[in-house]
Amino acid sequence: MNVSRRALLVLFAAFAAIAETPARAEQRVLVLDPAASKVSFTLSATGHQVEGTMAVKSGRVSFDPATGAASGEIVLDLKSAQTGSDGRDEDMHEKVLETGKYPVAVFRAEKVRGTLAPSGPSDVTLDGTLSFHGSDHKMSLPAKVDVQNGRVKADTKLQIPYVAWGLHDPSVFVLRVGKVVDVKVHAVGSLEADSGSAGTP
Repeated sequence: MNVSRRALLVLFAAFAAIAETPARAEQRVLVLDPAASKVSFTLSATGHQVEGTMAVKSGRVSFDPATGAASGEIVLDLKSAQTGSDGRDEDMHEKVLETGKYPVAVFRAEKVRGTLAPSGPSDVTLDGTLSFHGSDHKMSLPAKVDVQNGRVKADTKLQIPYVAWGLHDPSVFVLRVGKVVDVKVHAVGSLEADSGSAGTP
């Protein structure tokens, strides 16, 4: 076999190897808009239900659509939590959340399960760890996501068993308060290409 023919065969083999290698999906990053995002929570109590809100401080999650590997974090501003009652809010911040010591809750993303459509609605689950009041808790957050022209809206909900997690129980003899807080998150942001590596802190 002459040199030119051998070189041609090597070139064909190289092209064949490239063709058989699946293209790597472009990594994506979700950047939240804190002003447009919101968090609400409810807590049962004797004779009524406590309703409150808090702010999203920041959020950036990178992920690889091919593998689901994810990184980044969503930060909730616990100091902004309010229920509409000054006395109740003071007790919540000083005795329960202790926001002077623990001002934020941070969800650190680890994996995205499900396929996020480039446009329209999708159902995905975000796995990760919630750092709350000095402790870490593994969580999976099912989310309904809608993408329109790169703008993303996502809704998820979770339950925080705050008493079981070691926080103060505000119940008194007459007033009994639920031991679990129901939290709803409405996140709004943009979906962009990401040049970083998902899974890298």
